[in-house]
Order: sequence, then structure tokens, then C-alpha cells
Amino acid sequence: MVSPANLKLPFGSVYILKRLIAAGFEAALVGGVVRDILRGEIGTDFDFTTNATPEKILELFPESYYTNDFGTVSITDDHLYELAGKPVPKRVFKPGRTDRVIDIARATKLHPSLTEAIGEVDAEITINPPYEITTYRSDGAYEDKRRPATVTWGKTLSEDLERRDFTINALAIVVNFDLVNLDSAGDEVELADSQFEIIDEHGGIADLENNRIHTVGDPKTRFSEDALRLLRAVRFAVQLNMQLSDDVYAAVKEQAKNLEHISAERIREELFKILLSPYPKAGVELLDATGILQYVLPEILPMKGVVQGGHHNTDVWTHSLDALDESPSSDPLVRLATLLHDVAKPATYDDGSGKPTFYNHEVVGSRVAKSIAKRLKLSNKETDRLFILVRYHMFHYQPTMSDAAVRRFMRKVGLSNIDDILDLREADRLGSGAVKTSWRLEEFKERMIAELHQPFEVTDLEIDGNDLITSLGLKPGRIIGEVLQQLFEQVLENPEKNTKAILLEEATRIISSSSSQSHPTN
Repeated sequence: MVSPANLKLPFGSVYILKRLIAAGFEAALVGGVVRDILRGEIGTDFDFTTNATPEKILELFPESYYTNDFGTVSITDDHLYELAGKPVPKRVFKPGRTDRVIDIARATKLHPSLTEAIGEVDAEITINPPYEITTYRSDGAYEDKRRPATVTWGKTLSEDLERRDFTINALAIVVNFDLVNLDSAGDEVELADSQFEIIDEHGGIADLENNRIHTVGDPKTRFSEDALRLLRAVRFAVQLNMQLSDDVYAAVKEQAKNLEHISAERIREELFKILLSPYPKAGVELLDATGILQYVLPEILPMKGVVQGGHHNTDVWTHSLDALDESPSSDPLVRLATLLHDVAKPATYDDGSGKPTFYNHEVVGSRVAKSIAKRLKLSNKETDRLFILVRYHMFHYQPTMSDAAVRRFMRKVGLSNIDDILDLREADRLGSGAVKTSWRLEEFKERMIAELHQPFEVTDLEIDGNDLITSLGLKPGRIIGEVLQQLFEQVLENPEKNTKAILLEEATRIISSSSSQSHPTN
């Protein structure tokens, strides 16, 4: 690997360096973005380090914000353009996926539950990535294996780089502004090799070239300071397709138990990054080999060696990892559901019939998934999604299914989860050695598309509680909800009934029937 002959950076990142240096401070681009640049990739997370204290940084960037004890000040891209007197550019992205089954462009009616999950087809979203500036610092002792007991502002860049976790993250770029003029710069600034210098005091470039992950200093010391670095070592290995050095690997195995001191939120963040890496299967295998898995996802360990029948030719463990590796989804929660979809097969294993069966494994598995979600401190919405994906991953379709049955499936799974459960099904099939789809599955997709305009919730009815009160003289109370629910069940079966006249007629019949049952004739 060689240093780049030139460097292209966003205007905002170069302007931060210039403003700090013009004010008499030192400043450098540091960390992962430098690593990514050296690997020929476009960085996304821009971090800076400086000898300016947070208070001084806030003075230089008045609209910045400072919300932690570790000297990090965050700045939006918009603010930097405003400070520089330049018009704020509009950065736009549109949904990158074009193969959605629940595609509102193909629906005759946009159901409200689709809006949040997918967004408008032509929606444009302005992205203003935050930049983070951290004061040089030196960390005190890590008494709880999570965070330093004290933080002291440092005086030099070398002192700051010395405290970092891995050599590949202890790289910095310093710009010589005697040779750089930003007056006519556009949204991207190109720097020649004579205008910047790469600082590498710990052999990070050599480790990148050799695809090896080393710590800055002794790995036992680094990992004992913050046990989350154990997970980060695995994460970087699979994100960057690198190998742990022998001493790092040994230290990870030795200290894996220290993850018990780390919060569920921090573990979840690293786990999700591992699942979203280019090599999620290798990530889980490395977590297992190093002993970390028993402290992160112990529930999947019993899957090892559990044989399967039918079209499966591997055990549950191997199949689940193969399915994870085949996941087409870029959503970490969907990938987690893919890993967990057969988690209850060991508990439901039965070979009394002469071949392995796993009766109700999806039901039991959904409960396991829910307990994992709670331990990882997922939100209620995320917990429900994980539960649903595992619970209903065994869905079946036959051409003889009625339209109402198709709609009931869509309602049961939730419209916003249909693409996710189809992604899980694709991964499940590929992880079993089958082709990714079938004519039945494709027909099911088309039938779901055809049903998108139909009612899926009580609120889709052409009448509401006020109509029952004003037209039928009902009094507010539980009876209103009960009648509406019965009407909805009828409409779900027969959408053509969803007219005000028919629904009021049916409501009258329901009320009359209920009244006669309450007062039977002797």
C-alpha cells in the first residue's frame, strides 16, 4: 500500500482544519477516515483532533455542540458552509433498493403503514453529516473496564495517538495551509501530496499492507482498559477483511469474559456492525472461536451439531451461518433475525418418527428472539419486528389461497415487514443450497402487490365511531370498538363491503343480533 499521490476531501473537513490552524492551534484529520483513505475508500466519518480545548472550539464554531466528558465537539456541514460564506449544497439520496415487493409506485393506494417504512418514491433527503473534533487527551486508569476514570487534555498529537486502540486507527493527516487556498474551492478539495503529510507513529500503514490487526502497545493492556475493544477487534477484522495478529487473538480469548462489564447498548452496536460487514458468517465464527459469542449470543451455541432432515444437508449451526452470509438485506435487525430464525430447533428436536422434526420451532424461537432483543436493549418497535420475522419465517403459500388469506398474511406480518420476511426467506433458501426463489414465491409476491389497495386496519373502514353514534344512535363506549372490529373482519374477507351504506346496514344487524342474544326468549 502506498500513500495517495493526491487527496480528495469534502470542503467542510478541510475548512475545519484551516479555521483551527488559522486561530493558532494544531489540528489533524485522524482515525478511521485516514485508514479508509489509505485503503482507497471514501471516508464517511470524519474525526479531527486538536490542542484546542472544547471551549475554544465552541468559540471558533458557534453553532457546534458539546455533550460529553471526552472533549468531543460536533459540527454540522451546513454550519461550516455558513461560516465560510458559501452556499450550502443539497446532498440527496433516494432509496437504493428497487426490487421491493411493497413498492408504492405499483400500488393503487398508499396504505399509511407503508409511509414510515419506505417513504415517498421521489423523496429527497438532505444529508448533513456531522464532523467531530476532539481535544488531544490522555486517559487515566480504566478501573471499570469501560471508560477512563480521568481524562487529561494532552499537549501533542503523539500523546493523543498513543491512547488509541489499534494501529490502523492511530493514523493522522496534517495539511500544510501555506500551500492550500480555499477561496475558490468547491464542495470537494483536492490536495497534492506536497500539501499534506500522513502521520504514522505506530506502524498502522504496515499493518494495513499486511492485513493484520495490532493494538497500539500491549494488547492485554488495551483490552483491559476497555473490554469493548475485544468486539471491535473482531468487527474490524470482518469489516476490513483482515486477520487478528497472534498476540491480539490470544489476548481476546484470554479476556473475553470481561465483556460482562460492558453495557448491552455498546455490545449491540458492535454486533450489528459485525452482522452488516461483508463477512458476517466469518464474524460469528470468529466470535465463537475467541470465546466472545457466549457473552454476546449464547442462545445460538446449542445449534452446533443438530442434524436436520429434508432438503437440509448441514446442521442447524452451519445452515444458520450460511443463511446469514446470503442475506440480501442491509438492515442489521433482519440479518439478526436470519441468524436466529432456527434458534429453537435444538429445543424442539424430535427424532421419534425416524427423522428429525422441529415442531413449533418458529413459535418457540420467536420467544427466544424477543428475550435477546430485550437483553440487547432494542426498542419496542425493533423487538416486535424481530419477533415477527422469526415467528412467521415458515410461511407457506399455495395457489389455492384466497385473496382474503393473502390479506390476512400481510396484516399478520405487517406491511412494513413483508420485504424483510421475504429477504429472510431468500437467505433461508440460499443457506439450504436451494435457488433463491420459486414460482410459488413469485406468484405470492404478485398477489400481495395486487392487494395493496385493500383495507388492512380498522381505520381503513369507510365509517368510524362517529358514524355509528350519529347514524345508529349508539352511545360512546366499548360497543363502538367491538362493532367496528366485527365490520373490519367482514371487510378483510370481502373488501367490496367497504362502503358506508353496507357497513351501516351490517352494523345494525350486528347490534340487533347482540341485543337478542343478551335477552333470550323463554
